[in-house]
Amino acid sequence: MSRSALVENVTAMLGDAGFLVSDRCAIRPKSFDVAARRGEDVLLVKILGNIDAFDAMTGAEMRRLGTYLNATPMVVGLRTRDEELKPGVVYFRHGVPVLSPDTAMDLFVEEVPPLIYAAPGGLYVNIDSEVLADAREDRDWSLGRLAKELGVSRRTVSKYEDGMDASVDVAAELEELFDAPLTSPVSVLDGAEEVRDEEETPEDPEVAPEDESLVTVFTRIGFEVHPTDRAPFKTVSENEHERQQVLTGRSEFTKTAEKRARIMSSVGEVTRTRSIYVVDELKRESVDGTAIIEQSEMEAIDDADDLRDLIMERGEDPEEVA
Repeated sequence: MSRSALVENVTAMLGDAGFLVSDRCAIRPKSFDVAARRGEDVLLVKILGNIDAFDAMTGAEMRRLGTYLNATPMVVGLRTRDEELKPGVVYFRHGVPVLSPDTAMDLFVEEVPPLIYAAPGGLYVNIDSEVLADAREDRDWSLGRLAKELGVSRRTVSKYEDGMDASVDVAAELEELFDAPLTSPVSVLDGAEEVRDEEETPEDPEVAPEDESLVTVFTRIGFEVHPTDRAPFKTVSENEHERQQVLTGRSEFTKTAEKRARIMSSVGEVTRTRSIYVVDELKRESVDGTAIIEQSEMEAIDDADDLRDLIMERGEDPEEVA
């Protein structure tokens, strides 16, 4: 299957599952292909045939964007260089959960979350420690008795009851012993944080020299600015006091800039953020809801309210400027 066909299939699946899906980010470099929202669940999805193409820089960017936009970064892919991705299993690349299309279909359409995740050494499941302890005590089994049945140490059984995950084989043996489900799903929509390696959000990249004036304005009017290096926008800026988030682009107004502005508008609709594109010379006032603002206008903004009013004025009244 070609990558374009795979992207179309995954996008259609998300639509069938009730997600609002953004336009495809058909520009390079790009950290994600589409954004999607269903209720309060927001996804940033990268779609790949071979997930080994997902590099550390892209993973770091997706995790940063997930933090800033309150979204779950996710990869949907078919295979590694060595094997097909198994259905019902969550994999990880650079701290980002990875699903096969079948696993994604089960999760989002059938609403059946995966129970298994891949980690160094094999496949594992989350053991519900309280259910396991209750089941053992109901049988009046000691830790030593259960350890003997499993062929492991008493210390290992104690760790299972303290929350340590188990291999698929051990979990299956436990469920057979107690004739009861003892596993809990992997919380993919929370980033699968309970099973992935604990990693802090990667630091922001350096601000590009041509964008320093833009960052200066946002900082002056009370925003925290997060530069990007692989997104269709230059920065994500947030003002917690005003509860504003703004996606920002910056360049001459070219066909490529217009394309970026359209993508920003679409992504902004999904992530519930405003978007602006700063240009040297104003030729249009907006592109699909992304406000177009001249650099001189931007530098004249005094506070967050002025910015909000300008975005509202431009973004709601698209118009060619003579």
